[in-house]
Amino acid sequence: MSKFGELISANVPVLFNFFTNWNEDTVAMNAVLRNVAAALGDKAKVIKIDVEKNQELSEALRIKGVPTFIIYQGGEMKWRQSGVQDDNTLIHQLKQLR
Repeated sequence: MSKFGELISANVPVLFNFFTNWNEDTVAMNAVLRNVAAALGDKAKVIKIDVEKNQELSEALRIKGVPTFIIYQGGEMKWRQSGVQDDNTLIHQLKQLR
């Protein structure tokens, strides 16, 4: 989890996508996340975290459903939402923090 601490301390907003490979909704979000990353370039980071491979972190953050999106900036959680999101919503949330 020390790597997670480094990631959330970034000066730019960091969007985490908590997912599983077997869930259709999380697989469908891959294209959306590519669009978000392309639209924001180096103004934000997009990071995918497999909840099955990162159970300790997922439990610590109380991830109950997938996909779950969390935005951190400067070590602080700024936004959190579970369920499918569209690229415009995610881009809007990230742009508000710049």
